Amino acid sequence: MSDEAFSRVSDILKHIMEDTSVPRNIRRAAEESSQILNNNEEDSTIRASTVISILDEISNDPNIPIHARTLIWEILSELESIRN
Repeated sequence: MSDEAFSRVSDILKHIMEDTSVPRNIRRAAEESSQILNNNEEDSTIRASTVISILDEISNDPNIPIHARTLIWEILSELESIRN
């Protein structure tokens, strides 16, 4: 279950990282989140919690475009199901 969710989340993060309309700091946070999710040495709940923390912080950035904010909320929802 968590591998499938991480795969879906990684795809969404990749989309955010490649979107040039998204500010650089948001793309950087998406890249960092992707690297954390792909680190199989950590427990899946720890990876999910860490990424939730990072993305929750950037979702409140006033410069984030609406479409990217929606994608981040989608990721947060997906990861919350893993963490719980």
